[in-house]
Amino acid sequence: MANTLSNPAANATKGYVDRRSKELLNRHHGTRSKRLRMAEQLLEASQYELMLVKFKKHKLAMISFWLLVVMYLIAILADFVAPYSPLTRFGELVYAPPNTIHIRDEQGNFHAPFIYRRVSKLDEKTYIYSFMDDTSQRIPIKFFVKGEPYKLWGLIPGNLHLFGIESETPLFLLGSDKLGRDMFSRIIYASRVSLFIGFGGVLISFLLGILLGGISGYFGGIMDLLIQRLIEFIMSIPQIPLWMALSAAIPQEWSGIQKFLAITLILSLVGWTGLARVVRGKIISLREEDYVTAARISSASDMTIIFHHLLPGFTSYLIVHITNSIPGMILGETTLSFLGLGITPPNVSWGSLLQQAQDVTVIGFYPWLLYPCAAIILAVMLFNFLGDGLRDAADPYSH
Repeated sequence: MANTLSNPAANATKGYVDRRSKELLNRHHGTRSKRLRMAEQLLEASQYELMLVKFKKHKLAMISFWLLVVMYLIAILADFVAPYSPLTRFGELVYAPPNTIHIRDEQGNFHAPFIYRRVSKLDEKTYIYSFMDDTSQRIPIKFFVKGEPYKLWGLIPGNLHLFGIESETPLFLLGSDKLGRDMFSRIIYASRVSLFIGFGGVLISFLLGILLGGISGYFGGIMDLLIQRLIEFIMSIPQIPLWMALSAAIPQEWSGIQKFLAITLILSLVGWTGLARVVRGKIISLREEDYVTAARISSASDMTIIFHHLLPGFTSYLIVHITNSIPGMILGETTLSFLGLGITPPNVSWGSLLQQAQDVTVIGFYPWLLYPCAAIILAVMLFNFLGDGLRDAADPYSH
């Protein structure tokens, strides 16, 4: 007792150890009870609930999912997000490089983000514009500024933009093209076509794949023979020449919406064959199961058996297939538009924007014309990461 009282440091250490032990014990019990509750919930969970739990543990897939949500929201609200329309020209700022955003002026004072007024000068010998910043005029960048009027989704009139500047000098975050149009605004507007054409094409090819593949696998016989020969014929044709041949048949006088629907249909008519073969194989392996026989005995129709009993047996695979097919559709549209067979001016897509970057000399002088490539790469990578997460989550019992 005397030794304890005479050594206050030992008492303080012992008190800290006791408190820390109680904290760790309480935390351990809380974590353990939480895990037990989670285990009880998972025992009664459906397949989709198990998929959702496992998908949420895939951090890269979750990040990709939310980034894709942001990209699609930007595409939907392109009129509001983009500071200018895709056709607005600034004739004296042809091939202007991206603006440098400053927060510190020439005197070393800090300000809200701003740009300097840009002055262009034409070289009479080379006929090439050179650009300089007039450091005597600061132009602040503001949020929710009034600018060019627009109609959101073609219905709601407005003139409020997410950001911009209140000046005749334009804000070029990603530079301008050969006609002095803002590349950032054009990429935002182009995402409408390039992102949504993937959804449309995958939806049509998905319906064709499960319908024809399901009929082929369930009925067999002459129906199976005809569908499989059709699949082999389509798959034997090189894809890009087939796309080019079908795209060449699109009348040039068609509007942008008509061309968008035509390109979507072309991509989907070629992209259903792989899914149809997989669906056929899955249905062949499942059609003799007891629950399918019971459905036949109960006088269920053939379409009911295919869509209500057989397809749900591999729905997880179908979900993964949809996610992995969208990047292929995006790249297909980009290829056609890049070759001049898809979306054509004045309509914009990521592929049509890259037409200006076909000349190596142009790229050497104006490398910002390749920025649409960054948008394509980002979208494709995010969909691939999302597909990886869905594929791992599709079989929750694998680990």
